[in-house]
Amino acid sequence: MFAPIKVGLPGFGGRMGQMIARLIQEDSSFDLVAATETLNSKLIGRDISHNLGTPKTGIKISASADILGNSSDVIIDFTQPEATMELVQIALKTNTPMVIGTTGLSKAQEKTISDAGKLIPIIYCANTSIGVTILLQQVQQIASKLEDSWDIEIIETHHNQKLDAPSGTALALGKAAAQGRSVLLEKVRVSGRDGITEVRKKGDIGFSAIRGGDIAGEHTVIFFGKNERIELTHKANDRVIFARGALKAAQFISGKSNQTNFNGYFTMDDVLN
Repeated sequence: MFAPIKVGLPGFGGRMGQMIARLIQEDSSFDLVAATETLNSKLIGRDISHNLGTPKTGIKISASADILGNSSDVIIDFTQPEATMELVQIALKTNTPMVIGTTGLSKAQEKTISDAGKLIPIIYCANTSIGVTILLQQVQQIASKLEDSWDIEIIETHHNQKLDAPSGTALALGKAAAQGRSVLLEKVRVSGRDGITEVRKKGDIGFSAIRGGDIAGEHTVIFFGKNERIELTHKANDRVIFARGALKAAQFISGKSNQTNFNGYFTMDDVLN
């Protein structure tokens, strides 16, 4: 019988933190051994059972991120970009694999993660949903088969508390389409059209963001041809799909730091293959 995977969970009090924590409590193959929150959080010092409605564990929520690397087999991170950068440095010091689902990262921050992947196993993806992973594959394949006379537009909808736009998933879909066309997204990306704009350029990939209510996430990729169009849509009805995907990724990557030649920068594609 295998020992449960020890999980360190930053951002315990957040939406994703709570979702992941609840799933861990229901799954004997995982053990939540460390949880953190920001220094000003009211959860600091409380038992992790406080928000979960479970018996006390003796594990206190801490403001020190160091405990995550010291006691965990894997860190699952759905926090903010600045916090993620700190966690990456901790993981490097303790040789702890990471699953990173944080969005809104800059190019420099993404490079920091990819560089860290040369030394420790890291899975970084904007969306840990299995369905979105399949959608990304299909978008790249379709884009590779259509001429650039087909216009591509990506529409994303999220709850009214989401800070970054376009969403990380929308940008990942754009990158998949651009890769299918063998171009860089930065060269063809168009976001936030307003007022009188230029005529749409051939090969552009457009983005539109909608914010409202409590929508967990909806993404539609549209390929516009002459007299026809292809629409691919993924709708997330509950954030639990992201939490399930994150735990699947944690199973894939945990314990790999001790395996020869397994350090690397992985995505959900690797988890499913």
